[in-house]
Amino acid sequence: MLKVEAPLGAKEILLHACCAPCSGAVLECLRDNGIRPVVFFSNSNIFPKEEYDHRLAELRRYGDVMGVEVVEDAYDHEAWLEAVRGLEREPERGRRCEACFRFRLARAARFAESRDLPVLATTLASSRWKDLDQVNAAGLAVTSLRDSQLGQISGFALPVDAAPGQVECSDVRISGPAGPGTLAETKSEWALRPQGVAGGGAPFNASSVTFWSQNWRKGGLQPRRNEIIREQCFYNQTWCGCEFSRNQNL
Repeated sequence: MLKVEAPLGAKEILLHACCAPCSGAVLECLRDNGIRPVVFFSNSNIFPKEEYDHRLAELRRYGDVMGVEVVEDAYDHEAWLEAVRGLEREPERGRRCEACFRFRLARAARFAESRDLPVLATTLASSRWKDLDQVNAAGLAVTSLRDSQLGQISGFALPVDAAPGQVECSDVRISGPAGPGTLAETKSEWALRPQGVAGGGAPFNASSVTFWSQNWRKGGLQPRRNEIIREQCFYNQTWCGCEFSRNQNL
């Protein structure tokens, strides 16, 4: 298995996960290197909702197998559509994908901050269908922005009176294995709040979160990814998730 070390020597990170097939080998690699991920499912691009639910269920199932916490972001396809407006006809790996990555990773960066997780990684580029440079550019961009800019990208802002790790739950659901020190369908510590709500958002400096631009296709992870898909009998979709990608792949 590939030997990796997280930035800053972090032993706990936030892993934005797009689906179970792309997460399998990454989670295994992190575990084998002594790094504990909190898995964040923030994928409002997926449409329809039934498809979203199917992919989330598969990820939760594998999260139970691996013994990791899985956090579901609020599903807001309308906000995502607004983020990619005007780019609907862009091809895969085009400008729509760039905007999509920024939208999802901005939300992930904000959640990482709220949980005091210093490092953000993503499974987005573990698939050969995605452009690794686009994903890395999006991750590096959102971890260098402040709250007002992140709100414009992600469609949401943290409550003005909320301190990191002390935000009341409303839209995020957590699941994980039962047992000491774990969470199972409990209230989260973070809430989403539409941008424009009185107070706007607390000043947020995403530079406290470091993006980990690891290439999760190398070091034997790509063939291992395919092995895990077969071992776990994962639902393995043939398009990234949004209706525009699906129409292009029909």
